[in-house]
Amino acid sequence: MSKLRMNSEVKPKCYANSKKFAAMFACFIALTSLTACSSTAAVDAAPDAANPLCAEMMVVLPDTIGDADRRTTTSQSTSAWGDPSKVVLRCGVQVPTPTSDPCVSVNDVDWVAHEDEKSGIWTLTTYGRTPATEVVLDPNVIPSSTVLASLSDAAAKIPAQKACVSVDKSEKL
Repeated sequence: MSKLRMNSEVKPKCYANSKKFAAMFACFIALTSLTACSSTAAVDAAPDAANPLCAEMMVVLPDTIGDADRRTTTSQSTSAWGDPSKVVLRCGVQVPTPTSDPCVSVNDVDWVAHEDEKSGIWTLTTYGRTPATEVVLDPNVIPSSTVLASLSDAAAKIPAQKACVSVDKSEKL
């Protein structure tokens, strides 16, 4: 007859793994509860979003604009602030051609401003920089001056090749 001895100090191998699992599970729950507070903004990528100059700009974008916090988006070279979005940015949009739309310069970055007549939403696009950056906002929700002052330093990471010219500075042909 054989005797089976049990050592009370020997613990099953799965015990150590269950502690690790419990710790990983607790971390997972903590992380998902933190990220569950803000939703992901669905933003379509611009045609030239993969341009390396967009990446240089994206890494220096501010975490907040006014009282709106930056949140994750669904596409490359895009960003959004606020939930719901107060400001949406896309890098790699079509470079604007000369236009009669007003152009404003903020911190040495020129922006062409276009207001949608029906909605009142503004689209501001960098002028003279390739790739161009587009910012969409409602000026009744967040001031355009706050937005452009916050974003111009990042937009300046894409070198200027041209500048806006007012009608009175244009050459007579």
